Amino acid sequence: MTSIATHAQRAAIRAQLRNNLILSRMDQRAWDELEPRLEISDYAKGAMLVTQGSEQMEQFFILEGILKRVVGNQEGKEMILRLAAETDMDTSYAAWRLETPTPYSIVALTACRVARLPMETWVDFLDRHPEVKKVFEYEIMRLMSEVMAHTITLHLLDAPGRLARFARKHAALANRIPKKELAAYLNITPETLSRVKPGRTST
Repeated sequence: MTSIATHAQRAAIRAQLRNNLILSRMDQRAWDELEPRLEISDYAKGAMLVTQGSEQMEQFFILEGILKRVVGNQEGKEMILRLAAETDMDTSYAAWRLETPTPYSIVALTACRVARLPMETWVDFLDRHPEVKKVFEYEIMRLMSEVMAHTITLHLLDAPGRLARFARKHAALANRIPKKELAAYLNITPETLSRVKPGRTST
């Protein structure tokens, strides 16, 4: 982990953060306060950022790559709840507010770079910047609605319908996700995905 001020690519990182959907509207006073609290971390594909059941909670702003939010059971079966890429974020905020362990894992679907900070630090910052808190909590509600809509999709739509909805909702990610991961997100087998999505697919 590296601070932004000492990072070799700090100019590019600052530009990426300025494009983040939560942070883009912050004023300079808020930036000056938040930046020293952020740490930059790089993760290999498959790395675990947060483990399901963890009480160590963090806030992540995605600079490069794709994260997946995953929930699993004791038998090892997993379900991908959401995908998030550059300009987006992931978080343990709801679990923090409910004072419960994080009910899902956050995993690097591809190699990733994130800006991160402990949830306690992020909540403290939000409490001093109500305009940022308002944007952030709205995004939390949108995120929860997105997860619910995805779960409903898996129950109501067939494989072609799930794929069509993914292509419509996540067009920017369509060619960046390995076939195996996309199949898992759609809750179908890779073979079924190949039948309903002819042509080249990432591996």
